[in-house]
Amino acid sequence: MRTPFIVGNWKMNLTMKQVDDFLDTIKGQLPDPNNVECAIAASSIYLDKLTEYCKNDVHLKAAAQNCFYKNSGAYTGEVSPMAIADMGVSYVMLGHSERRKYFHESNQMINKKVKAVLSNGMVPIICCDETMAKRKTYDEMNWVVNPVIEALKGVSAEDAKKIVIGYEPSWAIGTGKSASGKEIEEACFLIRETIQDLYGKEVSDLVRIVYGGSVNAKNVKEIMSQPDVDGVLPGTSSLKPEDFIKITNFGK
Repeated sequence: MRTPFIVGNWKMNLTMKQVDDFLDTIKGQLPDPNNVECAIAASSIYLDKLTEYCKNDVHLKAAAQNCFYKNSGAYTGEVSPMAIADMGVSYVMLGHSERRKYFHESNQMINKKVKAVLSNGMVPIICCDETMAKRKTYDEMNWVVNPVIEALKGVSAEDAKKIVIGYEPSWAIGTGKSASGKEIEEACFLIRETIQDLYGKEVSDLVRIVYGGSVNAKNVKEIMSQPDVDGVLPGTSSLKPEDFIKITNFGK
């Protein structure tokens, strides 16, 4: 049985005061972690505050939005996976469509980062997407699974069991237009089938697949009702604590 997973992605938003207010508001309001696992993916400047909070609240996990594929060295401006693991970060988001688009991250680079995250005892959230143009040309399925295959090259079956896959169609991110439940299930099913082809059914049954793209408290229930969807990755709707609380409770 896969535990549902809700990961709020703050992106490059909020101030230190707003982070404090957010954490104060959600205290005692998130679901039992045995029933629903919750995490926040924050900018690196907030990870110290977030990990300190999580040490005293089992209802929330800390996630980084990115990291480099080397533990240390002359890489000015990059985030060390070894350092954030030492801080208490549990998850690292990799290959988000915004990273691919604006910072030209390749599948090969993301594969290196996946291995670095795993070697430091954290869990990668590997994001993959499709464009509206690809969907219109009926080639979206290849577009969705290819980044998954490339990101997992050289990753053992034992490590693959731990990973989270984030399906985020780029045309739905920040647009207010979410994919339908049927569209989401179609893509997530194919991702699971791809993992089964790579590692076998035992691994594919354990891997959690989450959806991101204009998720909110109104559509989360429908999205979570799909059999191959194990969670959601809300962006804008995770910035307000009241909205995030509703999403973690599937809209209630």
